Amino acid sequence: MRHLAFVLVVLGLSAMPVGAQSAYPQSGPALPPVAKTVSLAGPRFGFTMLNDQIIDKLHERNIDVGHTISQFGWQFEREFYSKQVGPTVLNEWGFLLGGLDQGVPIPSLSWLVGMRTKEGAEFGIGPNITPAGVALAVAAGVTFRAGVVNVPMNFAVVPSKYGTRVSVLTGFVLRH
Repeated sequence: MRHLAFVLVVLGLSAMPVGAQSAYPQSGPALPPVAKTVSLAGPRFGFTMLNDQIIDKLHERNIDVGHTISQFGWQFEREFYSKQVGPTVLNEWGFLLGGLDQGVPIPSLSWLVGMRTKEGAEFGIGPNITPAGVALAVAAGVTFRAGVVNVPMNFAVVPSKYGTRVSVLTGFVLRH
């Protein structure tokens, strides 16, 4: 699992435009083509299922919720692509507020790096920070395209020392 996380982080960092990696542009056959980026930021909403240990950990911080909480937020996503055939790489930050349906704001921050196929299947992995602690999030899903609208459907699993959180999120992105 750690090796996979390392490979995805390296892929995410290496997908940055070549000019951003060096103050002195270089030329030559060894350089990869310049990647173009597109912003796929937009609102996200869904729910997260919590186990008893996580509920107890939140209770220690005076946060009382049930086993299922709502999630609302915004995802800042950058997709890197080139003219080559194959998957694109992703870098995304997700800010969510959980528990609003129960009158409790529970902030969550995730940074995921991953990839998406031409057909829209996607996978990402990265750190997640909440009042219940720090953990590694693993997400997978598919993005449906309908004209100028992208609709992501994602499933995330966040195992931690206090138990596993499972989230289902969707939202939309208007391509410009």
